[in-house]
Amino acid sequence: MADVGGGFGFGIRAGVGTGTGIGVGPYAELTFDSEGDVDRASQGAVARMEATDVLVFAHGWNSDRSTATRLYDRFFAPFPALVGPGVRLGYVGVVWPSMRFSDEPIPDFEAAGALAEPGHGCALDPLTRQALGEFWPGRGAELDRLAELLAERPESAAAFIEFGALVRELAGVDAVHAVVAPAVPAIFADDVLEVCRALTLALARAGAGTGAGAGAEAGAGAGTEAGAGAGTEAGAGTATGAEAGAADAEGPGLTAGGGLRGLWGGAKELLRQAAYYKMKKRAGVVGERGLGPVLAELAAGRPALRFHLIGHSFGARVVSFSLRAVPDGARYVRSVTLLQGAFSHYAFADRLPHDKGRGGALRGLHRKVDGPVVACHSPHDSALRVFYPLASRMAGDSAGLLGFDERWGAIGHDGVRAVPGAPRLSLNTALHQGLPAAGCVSVDAGSVVRRGGAPSGAHSDICHEELARVVVSAGRMGR
Repeated sequence: MADVGGGFGFGIRAGVGTGTGIGVGPYAELTFDSEGDVDRASQGAVARMEATDVLVFAHGWNSDRSTATRLYDRFFAPFPALVGPGVRLGYVGVVWPSMRFSDEPIPDFEAAGALAEPGHGCALDPLTRQALGEFWPGRGAELDRLAELLAERPESAAAFIEFGALVRELAGVDAVHAVVAPAVPAIFADDVLEVCRALTLALARAGAGTGAGAGAEAGAGAGTEAGAGAGTEAGAGTATGAEAGAADAEGPGLTAGGGLRGLWGGAKELLRQAAYYKMKKRAGVVGERGLGPVLAELAAGRPALRFHLIGHSFGARVVSFSLRAVPDGARYVRSVTLLQGAFSHYAFADRLPHDKGRGGALRGLHRKVDGPVVACHSPHDSALRVFYPLASRMAGDSAGLLGFDERWGAIGHDGVRAVPGAPRLSLNTALHQGLPAAGCVSVDAGSVVRRGGAPSGAHSDICHEELARVVVSAGRMGR
């Protein structure tokens, strides 16, 4: 096993039965390390579960196991009252090594756990520094230097170059090959000053201040609230009101040839994106090598058991990549519900619109589900609306870092794309008229997934009874 116990804030938790702090049951946790190895004791707890249907929920980025457990407790709470009398539910929380920056608010969570660390601006707060050390064990010296640069914000191009080199090293990107490797996102390959400038503008677009003063926040907010339409949601390459406001407030820091101090907010975002870049790859590994084979083993031992997979953010990637391990003809995965999924909206496509010779990373895998694959998405998710396409864009893309290109859209922003016959429904329609019996379907959940502060917006606003009802409908478990 790799990175177990000593890293990422997730130690192995063996033999979980009903689950402390979870208000529903039976509940168990499936615990994986960074390479997808499962804790066998946790798998045994699921195997012993007395249930007809098992909800398997994989979290996205979190700071520790307790945060994931609280998420599962809140999300699972409505289900007992929603399912029919012939359904005996079991509940499984997937625990895998991820992290979050503690300045990212989770709606309704901060009061109970005091997870947020406001007021640090560009600097790393203690909780985030600790989480980064667990996420990148053995890299304390590099992280301390990054934290020092973010705290001091030197107006020096050399400091930015040093910062960018350290971030690339943490992300596992070779600086020599980054400019030519087609799989390397532009944020790790392009000139670091231009990247930090683009990320600073993106923060303004998402409604975040950049650490340089209240003027930037005010300017950003003025443009962003109105800009949820044409400028921001469509991802237009022209400056939005938010960007203009940030440029005015930050002064020459956002203009070519001007001061550099105002770009350190973008530098902090570059570090955040490096963590997400690694988490994105790790989520696929945990799904394909970990969760998928475990579910196949459980189904082989309990053929009548029906699994309903739920994933949030990168957890949506975990459960989706687990479908690669479903044997041909197997029908034990009865539904998949993706909540603000942080992977490509073309993932399930047989052919990519911009490259007819290739398909998506998960092409055709929705056909392995004995029910629908439901992609819930929201336009209020700044993490996916603004930052995901920017971070996913490849080096050398002629559109530029802030240019709009549908190739890099997230499934949690605008749903499933390029899958013929995949309907697009409002949440109200999905709840009142039902979901298709099979295939991909997109559900606009923006009517409830709408709360959250910068920089992620409503990305984590997923604990709603309406979304639980979507899962019940997808799994045909209703009354």
